Amino acid sequence: MASIYEFSAKSLDGKEKSLADFRGQVVLVVNTASQCGFTPQYEGLEALYKKYHARGFEILGFPCNQFGAQEPGDAAAISQFCTLNYGVTFPMFAKIDVNGASAHPLYQFLKRAQKGLAGTEAIKWNFTKFLVDRQGSVVARFAPTATPSDLDPEVARLL
Repeated sequence: MASIYEFSAKSLDGKEKSLADFRGQVVLVVNTASQCGFTPQYEGLEALYKKYHARGFEILGFPCNQFGAQEPGDAAAISQFCTLNYGVTFPMFAKIDVNGASAHPLYQFLKRAQKGLAGTEAIKWNFTKFLVDRQGSVVARFAPTATPSDLDPEVARLL
């Protein structure tokens, strides 16, 4: 597979969404959690989204409960948390696994396309970020410690 456009995922409301819908846009894919030390990054992600969305930038949030059980809620709870606490308006998807045998196919692709430190594929924690160019190719991977403002120059460059 050559791009993220070949995948689909369920949105928080349970509808299957083709990532081909984001063709031609710069996309940031993030695995998220509501009870993580990095959870305040939702605020920065939303600010980045608002800053660049009109220029063709999307953020896709993928809740994951694989790290310290920090995303225990169901889709309704996740949606309510993101909206009430951080005003999230970027697309959020249904909870998935990002590692292991049941890892979502999108994450299997992302991890192969951009390996982590020392060539590892595994996602180490919540809020790992993958930046995708307008052709659907993964161009960068960022650790959870990379803040949304750290990513701003990279996003701007691709736009």
